[in-house]
Amino acid sequence: MSFSTLGLSETIVNAVIEQGYKTPSPIQAQAIPAVLSGRDIMAAAQTGTGKTAGFTLPILEQLRKGERAKANQVRALILTPTRELAAQVADSVAKYSKNLPLTSAVVFGGVKINPQMMALRSGVDILVATPGRLLDLYNQNAVKFKQLEILVLDEADRMLDMGFLRDIRKILALLPTKRQNLLFSATFSADIRALAKAMINNPVEISVSPANSATKQVEQFVYPTDKNKKNALLAHLINSENWQQVLVFTRTKHGANKLTRFLEAKGINALAIHGNKSQGARTKALAAFKAGKIQVLVATDIAARGIDIDQLPYVVNFDLPHVSEDYIHRIGRTGRAEATGKAISLVCADEAKLLFTIERLIQQLIERKEVAGFEAVNKLPKSRLDTRPFKAKKPKKIKLTQEKSTQPKQATSPRRRTPYHNK
Repeated sequence: MSFSTLGLSETIVNAVIEQGYKTPSPIQAQAIPAVLSGRDIMAAAQTGTGKTAGFTLPILEQLRKGERAKANQVRALILTPTRELAAQVADSVAKYSKNLPLTSAVVFGGVKINPQMMALRSGVDILVATPGRLLDLYNQNAVKFKQLEILVLDEADRMLDMGFLRDIRKILALLPTKRQNLLFSATFSADIRALAKAMINNPVEISVSPANSATKQVEQFVYPTDKNKKNALLAHLINSENWQQVLVFTRTKHGANKLTRFLEAKGINALAIHGNKSQGARTKALAAFKAGKIQVLVATDIAARGIDIDQLPYVVNFDLPHVSEDYIHRIGRTGRAEATGKAISLVCADEAKLLFTIERLIQQLIERKEVAGFEAVNKLPKSRLDTRPFKAKKPKKIKLTQEKSTQPKQATSPRRRTPYHNK
């Protein structure tokens, strides 16, 4: 199967081939024809499966034939949970549409709003946005939706995790009822299905991999050690095994900063990326890491959304995540585009329950390795695979009905973002 057999024009196919892709991934093979048919879509796809092209390419195909966007209007809106992911999606749109008479823009918080308002003044065919900044722009009459044809919710599960439901609901109320809706999520949880029911009509359901499965192209290892030895063990592994490009996950921003300082002191070129960093600093750090100028990027889960590197060889869990499903998202940063990768977890005895829950989720015991000189004094208990069906932690119940305000209506003004917006 080739991209040309999916209903895409030669111009778009050539742009895809220029990026080095010859055959569509499973999600692309299913999603592209479904989107081109005009149907609403619900697609479950893990990180690294090629889902961005799965909706970007058919959207370009549909929009290239229609009337261009008028002043401040948008024809296709792609909502993403984070700035980094928004930038990544916008980059894909630009690459695939470079030979088409279409315009695109990306808007997110953490940077000045005026240049974004100027970019929207003449109208754009495709707008990639985070929810908070989009509402800011709407409240300032910088963006309008009368011409909107297509809405995409990318990483809808993360949108809900980050508390964007209220913003999504507000945005849906602003859009034309007649539109095509595309919802992409890692899983179809009860909350995702409730959201879909409120916005999607008779959707085509696509699922390309079992829920909570890790790609077979990623080798997974656990290195048991004590908590106070993790820093030194990581530095030892990086130096002794000559790791040149490593994405390291920590649980907290403080932990990311502390680990980065330790690695720098050991002569290892490292940078931290998290929600407290300015957008400019995050963008520069990510660009430097992708270009191979930074050896180690230390990130929190939210900041790492949107990191998309085809040949990333190593992912390290310095801290195991408290939410087991986040382990899947983390290690999915490697082993992409048919490349192989390694996922290493540094695990102390205090994290035993987290490890056991992850192994139950992925239904496999992760191979353990010990490094001489870094053995755990507080031994990590032996794993026994729990084959009972995995039940994810129940999130807080989400009400999809519009909340009634007891406050009188006020004049439209820019909204205040909560700390969760655009992390």
